Amino acid sequence: MSQRRQPWSEPAGLLVIAVLAGTLLLANLGNHYLWQDEAQQALLSRSILTYGVPVGFDGRNSFSQELGVEYGKDGIWKWHTWLSFYLVAASFALLGTNTFAARLPFALCALGTVILTYFTARAFWRDRRAACAAALLLTLSVPFLILSRQCRYYALASLLSLIGLWSYDRLGTGDRRAPWILAAAATLLFHTHYVYAATLLATLLIHSALWSRERLRRCLVVAAATTALALPWILWVATLRLGPEKTARFLELGDTARHAWRYAWMVFDPLFAGGAFLLIPLALAARRRLRGESVFAASEATWNRVALLVGYCAVSIVLLAILSPLHYVRYLAPLLPPLFLLAGLFVGELLRLRPSLGVAAILAFALLGPLRDFLYEITHDYDGPIEGIVRFLDAHARPDDVVAMVYGDLPVKFYTNLRVVGGLTGEDLEAARDADWIILRRHLSAPVSREVRHTLKGFVDSGPYRRRVLAYPEIAFENREDPRQHRFRTAQVPERVVIWERVR
Repeated sequence: MSQRRQPWSEPAGLLVIAVLAGTLLLANLGNHYLWQDEAQQALLSRSILTYGVPVGFDGRNSFSQELGVEYGKDGIWKWHTWLSFYLVAASFALLGTNTFAARLPFALCALGTVILTYFTARAFWRDRRAACAAALLLTLSVPFLILSRQCRYYALASLLSLIGLWSYDRLGTGDRRAPWILAAAATLLFHTHYVYAATLLATLLIHSALWSRERLRRCLVVAAATTALALPWILWVATLRLGPEKTARFLELGDTARHAWRYAWMVFDPLFAGGAFLLIPLALAARRRLRGESVFAASEATWNRVALLVGYCAVSIVLLAILSPLHYVRYLAPLLPPLFLLAGLFVGELLRLRPSLGVAAILAFALLGPLRDFLYEITHDYDGPIEGIVRFLDAHARPDDVVAMVYGDLPVKFYTNLRVVGGLTGEDLEAARDADWIILRRHLSAPVSREVRHTLKGFVDSGPYRRRVLAYPEIAFENREDPRQHRFRTAQVPERVVIWERVR
């Protein structure tokens, strides 16, 4: 009887995981207002609906956070590749330009990543327990959920990277479609973020050269095709002028080593929740070792795939340490599916040997992380400074008013369509001298913000302005994608948002 029911148990388990993931990813998705980086993505995506391409200046407002170096005289955006912008633009065309539509494409990419994680684990480890464990652990990963609910490229990069790893594995099965899928994934990944495309291709070339020589030629062909397709973009973006402070970072080997260490630690915590849930299978392995039993029986194919996933994580850390200007958890987003594929292998083995301990390991992972805080977030309202500013301006500002801000200008531009001066755009602040509304902000996000604040404060001190205090907390960001800085509930701080209104 159990054998007859067996074919139904696997799709049922996957369906439960998919429903759980969909609920966690989509619930309350539009409640938090976009923060600065998300709003930049949304503004560039919205500009596509007007101009056909993402532009960094729409004739009224600048969308820069790098003093205007991200686009040329024609205004066309060069700082990022464009695939994620078109994805959001399509969502805006269908659902309107709102917070939910801005984040929806990436939440759906994350849902696809969970499902693909299951099938990849099933193919890699030949074990439905390991597949369920990998997909469920990824679903319960709060860093994965937070990053996937952002209007940014993180979830798209994770999905395409996983497709690349899966299709590379299919090369060894003789699947004729695999090279085409791999080439498509790598090309789309380049147009999501070029660093991740380089990471994927470098990993596959190294792995095939060391462990799977029969796949090396096809990997070289795919890498060459991807590079050829990306070359026009590379040559075009090469005209982008970076300041000396941007290029100097890449030449500091000591700084690169520090970045590598920090990234390696972030993989352990917060991405992997400190790995404490793996103490249970490790304790069982130690017990089996002491009893003279095999600690972990695995085939050569299994170890080959373990090497692929570990190698991918290592190459990612090395390239990010070399190329990223600062170390952020968000840059590690594509590592999450491979990490939980590895975790699924160990927890799946535990579920096979001691089901109760396997369940305990999964529960430990859920309870040791901030999952309860995340559940609070998706079931309650959240109030941040940007929401307060936008609501106030919607109620009091006129369409032709000028707003001057120290930081947080991009979400205000997205939600209000007012002329907004300041922020990190590098614009001439003389345009803010007679601004109708000036928002100084208490917290400074970058060195240039100090200069902007000093100038705007001078305008307030010399002009006829009155102080308006809002019933919203004055914190540095509306919210952040870093799980160590993310706010799951409204901040309880005494400082309130202050807006200076010009007396008319």
